[in-house]
Amino acid sequence: MLPALKGGSGNFWAVTECQTAGRGRRGRGWVAPVGNLAASLLKVSPQPAHALATLGFVAGLAAHWAISAVALRRPVADVAGDAGATGRMAGLELKWPNDLLLDGAKLVGILLEADRLADGMTAVVVGIGINVVRAPEGAPYRVASLAEAGVVTDAATMFAALSDAWVLAERLWDDGTGFGAIRAAWLARARGVGAPVRVQLSDRVIEGWFETLDGDGHLVVRGDDGRRHSVAAGDVHFGVAATAG
Repeated sequence: MLPALKGGSGNFWAVTECQTAGRGRRGRGWVAPVGNLAASLLKVSPQPAHALATLGFVAGLAAHWAISAVALRRPVADVAGDAGATGRMAGLELKWPNDLLLDGAKLVGILLEADRLADGMTAVVVGIGINVVRAPEGAPYRVASLAEAGVVTDAATMFAALSDAWVLAERLWDDGTGFGAIRAAWLARARGVGAPVRVQLSDRVIEGWFETLDGDGHLVVRGDDGRRHSVAAGDVHFGVAATAG
């Protein structure tokens, strides 16, 4: 947040060659070995918190576009403008709220952190970690890397594609007024839409079917009784994991 505290207006990218003490959701660790990409974007905005929270979906879509472009050796703009599956890397799916999976294993982690500044503006840091050359060891879930999937590239190439994709996605987002377009593009690339889902909240479990995202980016789950639940945060499991236990 230092550039923001000194009066910087963003957008400001910070990129490292190696990350050993990164943070994920709920305080979990995130490690980026040498060769992987760990990038954080600072954005300073007058927008309200609920609008800025949807930047996580902007980041997910941008990462999807960037990875697809690198894997398919196509310009980012071509991939972003392709509404069909031809502009997507096979097996690459967005998982609510902030993950990107490859064949069901975590390839990308995204985390948003925000601070209110003295002048009333809000500084948001969007952290994006992409497993380019190898997956971190010791993760409590399945992990993947682009190299293991046969995509030969490096962190610099991946960052160039990501930064280009962010520009396109943020333009579509349009300070939050374009979230409907982001939401539609995100859902078209999402894992588990229409499938059984199990969401672990801090105090209970919600089970049902992943119906959609609402206008704030909340996960909408329809229970077996027909009731719709809007979930702002939780751990999501699809398929067999959703029906276990």
